[in-house]
Amino acid sequence: MKGVLLINLGSPDSTNPKDVKRYLDEFLMDERVIDKPYLLRAFIVKGIILNTRPKKSAAAYKKIWWDEGSPLIVLSERLKRKVDDLTHVPVALGMRYGNPSIKAGLQELADQGVDEVLIVPLYPQFAMSTTETVLVKAEEERKKHFPEMKFTNIPAFYNHPDYVRVLAASIKDELEGKEWDHLLFSYHGVPERHIRKSDITNSHCKIDGVCCQTNSPAHQYCYRHQCFETTKQVVELLGIDNSKYSTSFQSRLGRDPWIQPYTDATIESLAEKGIKNLAVVTPAFVSDCLETLEEIAMEGKEDFIAAGGEQFYAVPCLNDNDEWVKVLSRWVDEWAITETANA
Repeated sequence: MKGVLLINLGSPDSTNPKDVKRYLDEFLMDERVIDKPYLLRAFIVKGIILNTRPKKSAAAYKKIWWDEGSPLIVLSERLKRKVDDLTHVPVALGMRYGNPSIKAGLQELADQGVDEVLIVPLYPQFAMSTTETVLVKAEEERKKHFPEMKFTNIPAFYNHPDYVRVLAASIKDELEGKEWDHLLFSYHGVPERHIRKSDITNSHCKIDGVCCQTNSPAHQYCYRHQCFETTKQVVELLGIDNSKYSTSFQSRLGRDPWIQPYTDATIESLAEKGIKNLAVVTPAFVSDCLETLEEIAMEGKEDFIAAGGEQFYAVPCLNDNDEWVKVLSRWVDEWAITETANA
């Protein structure tokens, strides 16, 4: 029997600093997030970050927390329910970090008799700290607890025509009737070394402004290329002039170089250049979360206004957008039909 597991990033169970600390420990100790040797990673995370960051992060979560709980979890559950209603196979939800866990999601499917699972990482672009760690964790749980299960996964869909279409439509609908001078595509940042580690050619990725536009097998796993390609295809579909959009990267951590340009610096620079009405979309996320609701919609807006801007529009993620639900449900059904035909 076939089933689907949607997997998102995850969230603390509450805004209590203890819960936030537990979540950050699991998240930051992932070797694909902070890719340092274990002892060094443990020193950085447990010896430094977890002694200072949980209270600050808890305060940030409190600013965006909903009555129903974490926005990311609530929105992911809404998406799961809608997809489940439209598809012909069971659908479960798991989080890479926190609850509900990937194991819990797989158990939910197993209890319904599912032995063939489509893993759907809810990340449009591939990165070792998102898609890769999800697939690795799911496989670990399969081997340990569900050895009879068979996995298939949806590849990165950053340039899939259906995804690009619904993303472009959601941006157009959100900005309808609003005056905006510039559209900023802000993606989650990753260290430059992650880009080079994901280069299957071991030579293409130079992060030099040219390699992302030069065709290469490396692009299959190049987060930077995939982000720029998403931007390119969306603005082409919307007919936005080159002077009216840009791409940047947010949420950097530590002192190592991360891919640029940085979102905070870009927002301030745009205001200083005379942009008065700025819209920001965050296509690395399918569901709104701390990085979109607090870092962009709150902190980004404050920075823009302080630098001389006037109007700031944070475009919501796709969340449980009905057109997005239809696309995701169609992908699921196409997989189920194809798998059955090939059986």
